[in-house]
Amino acid sequence: MMSLRRPKPWRRGVTRRVARTLLELARQAVDETRDIEIVRERVWLSGLPESFEGFTLVHLSDIHHSAFVDADYIAHAVALANRLAPDAIVLTGDYVSHSRAYIGGVAELLGDLCARVGVYAVLGNHDFWTGPEALTRALRRRGIEVLRNAHTYVRRGGEALGLVGIDDLTVGEDDLLAALRGLDRRWPTLLLSHHPNILWSAAHARVALVLAGHTHGGQINIPSWRRRLRRYWPLLRGHGRYGPTQIYVNRGLGTVLIPVRYRCRPEITLLELRRAPEAGGSV
Repeated sequence: MMSLRRPKPWRRGVTRRVARTLLELARQAVDETRDIEIVRERVWLSGLPESFEGFTLVHLSDIHHSAFVDADYIAHAVALANRLAPDAIVLTGDYVSHSRAYIGGVAELLGDLCARVGVYAVLGNHDFWTGPEALTRALRRRGIEVLRNAHTYVRRGGEALGLVGIDDLTVGEDDLLAALRGLDRRWPTLLLSHHPNILWSAAHARVALVLAGHTHGGQINIPSWRRRLRRYWPLLRGHGRYGPTQIYVNRGLGTVLIPVRYRCRPEITLLELRRAPEAGGSV
C-alpha cells in the first residue's frame, strides 16, 4: 500500500495562492462578461459631405441572445445605446446563437432602439445557421432596416452617405457587387458586414468605412489564444485601415462556446464621422 505524505507547509502555501489566483481570475471573467464598455471613436473620412460633419453612429454586434445572454442584459445594452442619442444605429449580426426560440425576443428588444435617421442591420453566420428569413422578418416588423446584399442612403441637408449591407461571408452568402450595383458614388460609402475579412474586397471597391463584428475581440484575451485567432482575422478589434478603406471591428455584446469574457469587455461603439483635411492639411 502506498503511504501518503503530508504536504510541506510551503507547498500548502503555494497551493492556496494558486487557488486564490484562479478564483480571482474566474470572478473577474464572470463580472467582465456583462460589464459593457462605451467606446468612443472618431473616424476621419475623405469627401464626407459638410452636412455630415459630426454625424454619430452607435454600433452594436454579436448579441447572441440565448440561455447565457438574457433579455435583461440586452435591454440594458439597448438603454445604454439610446442614452448616447445617435444619429443612426447599425447592427452587424449574430442576434441569436443557435435556437429559433430567441428570434422573437431579441427582435422585440432591439425594436426599442432609437436613432434620428434609423436603425440598420445585417445578418451574421449564427443567424444563417438558425433562421435568416425568420430573423429578417422579425427585425423588419420592429422597424429595423435589414440590408441583404443591398444598399440604401442616409440623407441629411440635401446630401447623403451610401449605406451598404451584405450577407455573411462565413456562409458564402455575401455579394458585394450586387449590393453596390446602382449606388451613387458621389458620396462616401459605409459597408455593414458581419465578417471583417470583407475588408480586402471593400478596399478594391473603394468603400470608405467597413463596420464589422464576428470576432468578439477574441473574447478570451490571452496571448497564445490571440495569436491563434489572428490566423483567421488579422484585425480582432478596434480601428484599422487597408489602402483607402478604414474598418472598425466591434467586440460584441454576447459570448459563444463559453459564457465568459476575460480582459475583453463587451462593447457599444459610438462613432463620430469627421471630414478629413485635404491633402497637405493636418488632423
